[in-house]
Amino acid sequence: MNVGELLVAKGLISGAEIKRALEHQTHNGGRLGDSIAALGMLTKEQIDKVLDEAPQAPLTAAATGIDPAMLLELAMKGMYTEKLETASQIAEALKLSSNIVNHLLQEAKERKFVEALALASGSGSMTELRLSLTRAGRDFTDEAMKRGQYFGPAPVSLKDYQDRIQRQRVTNEHVTRQRLEEGFAGLIMTERFLSRLGPAINSGNAILIYGPAGNGKTTVAEIVGKIFENVIYVPHCVDLDGEIMKVYDPAIHRKVAVESEQQGVANVRRSRVDMRWVACHRPMVITGGELTIEMLDLKFNSIAKFYEAPLHIKALNGTFLIDDFGRQRAKPEDILNRWIVPLNSRVDYLTLHTGKSVMIPFDEIVIFSTNMHPDDLMDPAFQRRIGYKLETVEPPEDLFRKVFDGIANKSGLELTDEFYNQVLDRVRVNDSPLAFFQPKFIVDQVLASCKFEGTKPQFSKVNVDDALANLFIKKPDGKMFGVKRS
Repeated sequence: MNVGELLVAKGLISGAEIKRALEHQTHNGGRLGDSIAALGMLTKEQIDKVLDEAPQAPLTAAATGIDPAMLLELAMKGMYTEKLETASQIAEALKLSSNIVNHLLQEAKERKFVEALALASGSGSMTELRLSLTRAGRDFTDEAMKRGQYFGPAPVSLKDYQDRIQRQRVTNEHVTRQRLEEGFAGLIMTERFLSRLGPAINSGNAILIYGPAGNGKTTVAEIVGKIFENVIYVPHCVDLDGEIMKVYDPAIHRKVAVESEQQGVANVRRSRVDMRWVACHRPMVITGGELTIEMLDLKFNSIAKFYEAPLHIKALNGTFLIDDFGRQRAKPEDILNRWIVPLNSRVDYLTLHTGKSVMIPFDEIVIFSTNMHPDDLMDPAFQRRIGYKLETVEPPEDLFRKVFDGIANKSGLELTDEFYNQVLDRVRVNDSPLAFFQPKFIVDQVLASCKFEGTKPQFSKVNVDDALANLFIKKPDGKMFGVKRS
C-alpha cells in the first residue's frame, strides 16, 4: 500500500501523473509526495489528508492493541513454519515495523528461544543477523501451534476494528443522481425507478427489490454494489479475546492497486500506514440459493484453531445481496429472524466456540432480491424494518422495443418490424409478459444459430422461431405457435 495507489484509487491523480512524479523524484530526490506537490498536481495538505485517513502504523508493541505474548508467538511460528531467519523477513510477514519485531526478537533472545547464526544481506547495503530457533524456542512454538496454527499478518484489536467500521460507514459516501445515472448508463431504466433508488442507497438501510423474473433485479443490485468510490480499510485478521478471526478475503475484497505502468512506485511515507490493514474498494457479497443460517455464523477451523469471518462480516462497509430470496436452503423466516437485530440496532453479535459473544458494528446495505411477492415472504412487522421497497415491473412496449433495438444493433443485427412482430405475437399467444431479459436471450440464440449454419449474423423467421421455442415451453394442448418450415 503506497500513497500513489491511494491517490489514484481516490481519483485525485492519474496513473500518468504518478509516472511524471516518479520521474521528477528520480532526478531530484526526496519523497514521491514532495514531487507530486512540487509539480502542482496536489497540495501537501491533500496528500497528508489521504494518509491521515489510513490506519496509522503502531510504533510499539503496546500500540498494536495486541497482547505482546501473541505477537511473540506469531514471530516464532514464522521461524518455525516458514523458515524465516531475519527480522526484516518476520516484519514483512507480520506487517509490523522493524522496531516492534526487533523488540520481540530481543525478548526471544533473553528467553533463549533464538540464537544467532551468521550475517545475512539485507536491503541495500544493510546486513542483519540470521536467527534460528533453539530447542527451547521449538518447544515454545510447539505449544503455541497446539493453541492455534494461524500464521500471517498480525491481528488488529477488536476495538480498532469496531472504530474503523464506524469511521468508514457507507453513509459517509454521497451518491449523486449523476453518479447513479453513470452507473446505469448501459441499462435502460425509467427515471422514476432511479429517483426512488438513489435515496435508498444514500440511506444505508435495507432494500427490497421484487418483481417478475428477468427484469433486472440482480443487475440493479450488482450495480448498486459497485457504484461506491471511497477507499476503505479491511484488516487481514482480528483478535477476538485471544482468538484469530480472518477477515480479508481476496475473493471478495477488491484490493486497491495501481496499473502495471505504475508498479514500482516508491512507498512514500509507508511507515505511517498500518500494513495490517488492506486498502480496498467497498465490498460486494452476493449469495443465492446456497445461503444457510450457518453461513452467517463464525466458522471455526477445529484443526488450525482460528475463525473465518462469515459472509456478512466480510461485506461490512459495503453491500450484501441475498439473491432469489425465498429460494434458499434455509426458510425465509429463519433468515429474516437472523437479520432482525442487525437491521434494527445496527450491531451484530458473533459467538465464539467458547460461548463468549463479541459485538460488531453492522454497517452495510442489505439487499433482498426476489421474484416472490413480499407478503409471501415476510410479515408486516419485518416489512417495516425494510425502509425501501422497489418493484421492477415488466417494460412497456415502447421501452421493450428500445432495449431490443439496442441489443440487436450492438450485435450487428437489424431488427425489422417483421421479426419484432414475430416475437410479440409469440409472447401474446403464450400469455407471457414482456421482460427485459428476452431481447438478449433471443439475440444470443440467433447469433449461435448463424454461427452453426455458417451464415452472417441476421434474423430469419426460422432462427427467431427456434429462439422463441427455447424461450417458451409448449402449451398443454400440444399447440406451438411458430412458422412453417419449407
